[in-house]
Amino acid sequence: MKLMRSWMQSANDPETEFPLNNLPYGVFSVDGDEPRCGIAIGDMVLDVAAMEAAGLLRITDDFVLDVPFWNEVMELGPEAWKRLRVLLLGFLGEGAESQEQVAKYMIPQARVRMHMPLLVAEYTDFYAGMQHAKNMGSILRGSPDLPANWLHIPIGYNGRASSVVVSGTDIHRPLGQTRVAGADAPRFGPTERLDFELEVGAIVGTGSVLGQPITTAQADKMIFGFVLLNDWSARDIQAWEYQPLGPFQGKAFGTTISPWIVPKAALEPFRCAEPVREVPLLPYLHEKTQGFYNVALEVQIQPADAPRASTIARTNYNQVYFSAAQQLTHHAVCGCEMNPGDLLGSGTISGPARDAFGSLMELSWAGEEPMTLDTGETRSFVEDGDTLTLRGHAQGDGYRVGFGPCSGRILPALHMPGWA
Repeated sequence: MKLMRSWMQSANDPETEFPLNNLPYGVFSVDGDEPRCGIAIGDMVLDVAAMEAAGLLRITDDFVLDVPFWNEVMELGPEAWKRLRVLLLGFLGEGAESQEQVAKYMIPQARVRMHMPLLVAEYTDFYAGMQHAKNMGSILRGSPDLPANWLHIPIGYNGRASSVVVSGTDIHRPLGQTRVAGADAPRFGPTERLDFELEVGAIVGTGSVLGQPITTAQADKMIFGFVLLNDWSARDIQAWEYQPLGPFQGKAFGTTISPWIVPKAALEPFRCAEPVREVPLLPYLHEKTQGFYNVALEVQIQPADAPRASTIARTNYNQVYFSAAQQLTHHAVCGCEMNPGDLLGSGTISGPARDAFGSLMELSWAGEEPMTLDTGETRSFVEDGDTLTLRGHAQGDGYRVGFGPCSGRILPALHMPGWA
């Protein structure tokens, strides 16, 4: 597909992340006003909440954009999502008759503050990156061999929706228990091995019924869109607590998502083939329509006093072994009810080369081989004052579909009364 041209000239720039082909969903505010729903187009935000209030944009007979989140639109389902997209394309396409009327609802992105684009119902994080799983096996167990179940099942754990935050939100270094190798007892204090994880998050738009499994085709239709996702991790806290039940406090303190939800429709031209499989999947995970996407990803780190950020990793969303639809299908196969606003993290996405690894645990090989940044500083893990930024886009013919930055800065740990 080629660039869809808009009368908004900045949307026709081949370098913008927000051409007419994209039209991502976000929530914004200006000068302290109440947050409201908007659509990114070029270097502007279209105030669709105000358009609905004025009677210019109506998806249904009811108002659904008069709240500071997109969940009510999600619940309307795929036909309503398609109807909204058609209306927006009509308003914003080159030669649109309503150009002068719609222009009144445009606000420069430079003026807005972004907020969480949805109310996160539940958060589940998966472990679907094969290279990451092999790397972690080599680091932690001395062998890249995958667990016996890994090639058959989308492995995941239920995280904390309460600590999912929008890009630009500071994260305090978490406190917790850790144990130094050989010590008889654990210690309490700030994590010394704070890490990022490069992921893509899928947003569930429509839910399922308790007790009722779903097919991969149904799951694909249930997905509203995608965000970039950084599942911050305290590796030393996690190492002490995770056996035998898995991640807990080492993952519960913060998960950052990008401010714009890229519609699944915008990524349709970028679907790609599934990975080569060493063993066949069980039939319930088979996909007729491939749910994998060609989306270039990168990670940047900028220390507090550094003049610029250093790019430390580049990889692609197509490196995952299980698609979002397969993950959603497996999540519901036992009868688990899925809800609008559920967030599914892909798991850390690492490519085969060292500079394509999606975490510092891998990039520094658990601190044994510290990375050197462009500024000459070294990093084994994230330090206080560091800002981590994930970026991603799908490259089309003369255009790109992007997510906006997924950034977070690490602040020092908060003091806890009684903690020496």
